[in-house]
Amino acid sequence: MRGTLTLARRACALLMLVLVSTAAASAQDAPPPQPPPERADPDARIDPLEPEFNLAALPTTLRMPAHKLAFRVTHRFSRSLGQGDFGSLVSDLFGFDSGAQIGLELRYGLLPGTQVVVHRTSDREIQLTAQQSLLSERRGRPFGLDVLGGIDGDNNLRQQRRGIIGAVVSKRVSRFGAIYAEPIWIGNTNRQDLPGTDNDTLLLGLGARLRVRPSLYLVGEITPRLSGYDPGESQVSFGIEGRTGGHLFQLNFSNGTGTTLNQLAGGGVGNENWFIGFNIARKFF
Repeated sequence: MRGTLTLARRACALLMLVLVSTAAASAQDAPPPQPPPERADPDARIDPLEPEFNLAALPTTLRMPAHKLAFRVTHRFSRSLGQGDFGSLVSDLFGFDSGAQIGLELRYGLLPGTQVVVHRTSDREIQLTAQQSLLSERRGRPFGLDVLGGIDGDNNLRQQRRGIIGAVVSKRVSRFGAIYAEPIWIGNTNRQDLPGTDNDTLLLGLGARLRVRPSLYLVGEITPRLSGYDPGESQVSFGIEGRTGGHLFQLNFSNGTGTTLNQLAGGGVGNENWFIGFNIARKFF
C-alpha cells in the first residue's frame, strides 16, 4: 500500500513538472502583446492643433468622421461685466446669477469630409449648415479649405429666414496652433428692413487657436463686416480652453452674446460691454 501511494505521489509530481514546463515554453514562444490598431478613419483621430469644430463661435476646418456625432453647448451670460460697481458685480458672482443665451448644437458626419450642423439658441433662432472639406493640411495640402452653406431663421425657422454661403481657410503655424480667415455672406440680416438700408451682410471672420500646453489652448476671434448691413461694433471673443479625451471646455469673454453667424453679423453690444461665457463640446467617437 505504501509503495502504491509513493508511486502515485511521484506520478503527480512528474505530471505537475511537465505542465509547468509546457506553460513556460508556451509563454516564451507566444508573441508579445500588440498595441491596439489605429482607427481606420484618420478623421477620428485627435488633432492636437485643431481639437474642436469651432473657435468661440466661428467654424474651423476640422473634419468630421463619417456617421459620427458631436454635441456642443454655448452659454453667454447676459450681464455685462462693466455694469454697476465692482461690489455689485461680485455679489452677482461676475454675472453668473444673471440670465443667459444658451445654444445647443448637434453635428453629424454625413459623408467623409461632409458634415451637417443644427444650432439652436434660447431665443428660438435656428441655424442649419452643411460644410464640405476641399483641402486638409492633415492630408498633405498646404492649407485647409472648407465651403459651407445653410439657412437661418427666427422663431424656429418660421420667420426672417436667411441664406448663408461662405468659406473657411486655415493654416497651421508650426506646432503652435492654427489661424483662420472666413469670408461669409448672410442674407436678410436687417430685421428692421428700412427703406434705403442694406439687407445683407458680408463678414470676414478672423481667428486663431494657440496651443500653450498639450491639452491647453488660447483662442481668439473677431468678425468685422466688409460690406452690407453693419450695425454696432464687430464682435470680439477670446478665451482659454482645456481638452481631455473627447471633451473640451472653454471659458470665454466677448463684447456680444452671438453664437450663430447671423448673430455675429449683427455685431457686438459695444466695446465697453463684455460678457462672460463658456462652451462645452463632446465628440462621440
